[in-house]
Amino acid sequence: MTHPTLFGALRRLGLVAACAVLALCPVAHADTAYPAKPVKFITNFPAGGPLDILGRALGDVLQKEFKQPFVVDNRPGAGGNIGADLVAKSAADGYTVLLSIDTTFTINPHLYATMPFAARDLKPLMIFSSSGLTFGVGPSVGAKTLPEFVAAGKAQPFTFASAGNGSPGHIAAEIFANATGAKITHVPYKGNAPAVMAMLSGEVQAGIVATPGLLPQLQAGKLRPLAVTGRQRSPLLPQVPTVGELGLKDLEFEVLYLAMVPAATPEPVMQTLRTALASALAQPEIRSRLTTLDMVAVGETGSAATQHLATSHARYGKIVKATGMKVD
Repeated sequence: MTHPTLFGALRRLGLVAACAVLALCPVAHADTAYPAKPVKFITNFPAGGPLDILGRALGDVLQKEFKQPFVVDNRPGAGGNIGADLVAKSAADGYTVLLSIDTTFTINPHLYATMPFAARDLKPLMIFSSSGLTFGVGPSVGAKTLPEFVAAGKAQPFTFASAGNGSPGHIAAEIFANATGAKITHVPYKGNAPAVMAMLSGEVQAGIVATPGLLPQLQAGKLRPLAVTGRQRSPLLPQVPTVGELGLKDLEFEVLYLAMVPAATPEPVMQTLRTALASALAQPEIRSRLTTLDMVAVGETGSAATQHLATSHARYGKIVKATGMKVD
């Protein structure tokens, strides 16, 4: 038989222990909730470009929702491989997320003899938007239309600026040459801004680059647009025809903007991020930002995102092989 005094002491001790456990429960929950600390968005292209601008806009929205900082960290280089490799080797906890364009995964594996990371090291969280490009020419080019430019390019080569080896503009130029028989000399630059400046100065004759970077020069009449590569006309340049309208559907080309995470990232964390990104894409300020960047919302996740990237990877592999594209 338990002594009454001893029973009372044990009872009081049990209550104290229970209270201690209950007091600790909220703390344990807070420690495991995601996100419980700042999240880093690694962008693998230079600051000031469409990817960087959109990443910061999305980060602002997510920071308001989660009450945690979402910090953009630019790690450009090697066609996006440097930033992607950093994320691939990061902890798979959702606190390091890659914001990239698809070319790092759909073009680079065909261009680089070796890749610093394996495709299995990362998995898509979401393809959140896409955009076409604008085919622009400098003042020294006499062609007023894309067909005229093609005809001239069969007689003598044109110099083409791009934002770098393996960039969207690089492969778009190679698609153009392969599909039309026009001759080009590719000149890579370190980003869209220097590529546009090279077109303005006459250092190169043409380029296929992101529309927002070209827009001020096109509006000022300093550069001339011949076509856009998207399936639909750009709302920023509604008077400019698509390559499809000009009978050159093989030149259709889109840039996919996506978020990737280390492959071992837990599914609940990924779902939290997917839901938050989908909500952000529906907000008026992000819709407005997409328009100014000449983008449309996509929101593909899971198998749809994986298949979209696989289809682009296969297409670009054939183009790289057919054109002999190289990393200079």
